[in-house]
Amino acid sequence: MQISRREFLKAAGSASILTLMGCGIGKKVNRQPNILFIMSDDHAYQAISAYSNHLISTPNIDRIARNGMKFTNACVTNSICAPSRATILTGKHCHIHGKVDNLFPFDETQTTFPQIMQEKGYQTAMIGKLHFGNNPKGVDDFMILPGQGNYLNPTFITQAGNVEKEGYCTDIITDLTLEWLEKKRNPEKPFLLMYLHKAPHRPWWPRADKMAEFVSRKFPEPATLFDNYQNRGAAAPSAEMNLLYHMKYGHDSKIRPEVQKAMAPLEPNIPPFIWGGVDGFSAAFNRATEDQKNQYQPTLDKINQDFQENWPKMTMEEKMRWKYQRYMQDYLACIASVDDNVGRVLDYLEYNNLTDNTIVIYTSDQGFYLGEHGWYDKRFIYDESFKTPLLVQWPHKVKAGSVCHEMVQNLDFAQTLLDAAGIEAPNDMQGESLVPLLKGKNKKWTRDAVYYHYYEFPGEHTVKRHYGIVTKDYKLAHFYYDVDQWELYDRKRDLHEINNVYNDPSYAEIVRKLKKQLSDLRIKYGDSHELDQKYLTQYLEKLKQ
Repeated sequence: MQISRREFLKAAGSASILTLMGCGIGKKVNRQPNILFIMSDDHAYQAISAYSNHLISTPNIDRIARNGMKFTNACVTNSICAPSRATILTGKHCHIHGKVDNLFPFDETQTTFPQIMQEKGYQTAMIGKLHFGNNPKGVDDFMILPGQGNYLNPTFITQAGNVEKEGYCTDIITDLTLEWLEKKRNPEKPFLLMYLHKAPHRPWWPRADKMAEFVSRKFPEPATLFDNYQNRGAAAPSAEMNLLYHMKYGHDSKIRPEVQKAMAPLEPNIPPFIWGGVDGFSAAFNRATEDQKNQYQPTLDKINQDFQENWPKMTMEEKMRWKYQRYMQDYLACIASVDDNVGRVLDYLEYNNLTDNTIVIYTSDQGFYLGEHGWYDKRFIYDESFKTPLLVQWPHKVKAGSVCHEMVQNLDFAQTLLDAAGIEAPNDMQGESLVPLLKGKNKKWTRDAVYYHYYEFPGEHTVKRHYGIVTKDYKLAHFYYDVDQWELYDRKRDLHEINNVYNDPSYAEIVRKLKKQLSDLRIKYGDSHELDQKYLTQYLEKLKQ
């Protein structure tokens, strides 16, 4: 059961007094900082008001930016869930740790940064979504979702076996996190606590009250909602991420199975999203208790009535707009719950005098399309999926309200946290510590370009295999396997990345320099054409199985 903010703060304040009494008021604070690593799944930077307030207000996540540093060019090495998480844990590119896509296994011989911190005396815990493996390495305590997990009444994997919790996943993950801080944290040790949300991953099921609140809202459309993909290569128009044609009516838009069946003769593009032998709507909704279903029914009635009454009369353009609004209503409602719950944890740190010696990081496993280019999902090297939010609060070390524009990656997180803890990182990690940037020592930062590689094709959403290099000014990508195409974007002049200037003679010298730099990066990180072919061959073999 949720308690009010006033009740929580009162309880947290009492807990603070008890904690101080138990530890001794004059006791020396741990020299090594505590680390609270908060990560959501598919949380677009466009949906954090510290970056832009045109869609939603996220006052609690914004607190981290206001009290610390906001990175505007944070990005990922591979925009897909499990590979991104493996990169964060190991500080290595996907072709090294083996988790190149959601199908390939993680190389269990790899060392993760929680293992190192655990060995060096940190108390470690992981709560929420990991997405791969059922026994996370280097954590003293864990409660993780199996695979993607569920929004309603989720199951958790623990050392003692599986447990099911009744309620809404975002709230429950936070309850478990606060319980760990209150009951399991050893005040004699610094801690690494990984607080990992499932939300706002597809299919977007908000909490019932949030769904009711957001369903009547209307959101501004992105400039490229009706992108026609001119001046691009074959990859963009062939991707299956279009809101109108590929977003499922039940699974995503919450259209009931019986309504889909009745409307099917009028709309040939209404196949249900089948999951475990049932349609996508029922797969999620059937997990709800009767009381929970009753809470959702009025909002679902409203959605389905609107669909039945208006859909047959809509033009294709109007249908696209309807799908976009339905998407934003649920996606942003999920984020509203994340923001509320992040606030609960930040409040706990504050009222238990943990803020001063705790680094707080907020990020996502990658970005996400919120209708830009007519898309949802991720995968591409284009900004909306390539960039990721990164906010870091570190009292007395990071200047409040500071902003960093350097090219940083999730590849850097492991080394950064080890460095902040005063622990030497292994030589085989491939990132760079962000600590100099966090402390405002930008002259010590030498990287001017990052490397990206996406592998999962042919596969879900049919985004072609590609690798590339990105600087502050330019983005060069090579799409390969069934095509051999290059794309170049001027990031300063073409903010929406809709004009491929690779064949423009005025950019010929830039292409030459970037290709050389890209080749150097592939050598530096140990990637190669031979590895491309190896992973492609193995992937095609797995698809046959």
